[in-house]
Amino acid sequence: MKQTYITMNNGESIPQFGLGVFMINGDKETENACSQALAMGYRHIDTAHAYQNERGVGAAVRKSDIARCDIFITSKLWPSEYGEGKTLDGIDKMLGRLDTDYIDLLLLHQQFGDYLGAWRDMEKAVAVGKVKSIGISNFESDRLEELCEAATIKPAVLQVECHPYYAQNSLKKRIEKYGTIIESWYPLGHADAVLLNEEIFTELADKYKKTNAQIILRWHIQEGNVVFPKTTNPQHMKENINVFDFQLTADEMNKINSLDCGNRFFNMTLAEQEKNLAAFTPAD
Repeated sequence: MKQTYITMNNGESIPQFGLGVFMINGDKETENACSQALAMGYRHIDTAHAYQNERGVGAAVRKSDIARCDIFITSKLWPSEYGEGKTLDGIDKMLGRLDTDYIDLLLLHQQFGDYLGAWRDMEKAVAVGKVKSIGISNFESDRLEELCEAATIKPAVLQVECHPYYAQNSLKKRIEKYGTIIESWYPLGHADAVLLNEEIFTELADKYKKTNAQIILRWHIQEGNVVFPKTTNPQHMKENINVFDFQLTADEMNKINSLDCGNRFFNMTLAEQEKNLAAFTPAD
């Protein structure tokens, strides 16, 4: 299965389509899902320490007959591991869980704690080859600019909620000068039935002989977003990545873009997020 790649601001290439493993329960189920995805042509897997399934990702990669250099692994550090010295230790533990010599893309998972100290350690990890690219996740407040201006290595990606109801156009303008690209979580709007059944998606699905979800995923690809919908269903997995054999017209893209209404599905305030996150420390 041929797919597209994007060149990040550090010259490294990232597969634009992948498998997300958030809320896949445990290493065994994660390994099974990743193994199926890799066999179907997926070459990007997005995990995190907080997901508690990095070992399953590593096992699938290790047991595949695909060269490690051809598989792109993204993982994320939790705020409990932020801070100079502390973050480098967290990266070493992550490498152990993933059973790999390097991480293709490492993200700060949340915008809390000593994220500036963590970023300095991530830059050190890049310098010694433990990490190839670094980025951030869920930085949408003014902490985004604070980190970017302090950084020697500018974030390669910013992973946030993004879908046709919340296209993140303002955020894209904020990060344009850093060369940072958007990665989308909730790419299908948390499978919201109203979004999925918008008339434009139904019309285009009929025209291109695709599903409504495939039309949305194709929109992401043409918008330049990186996407990794989560599924353990083999049929959905196969359908999700089968979006590289057609192209939406400019007029069709404009009609989809007109759906942007600022409606997001995750609406917790910063204070609420910080309170909830402080109560959770992922196990090693």
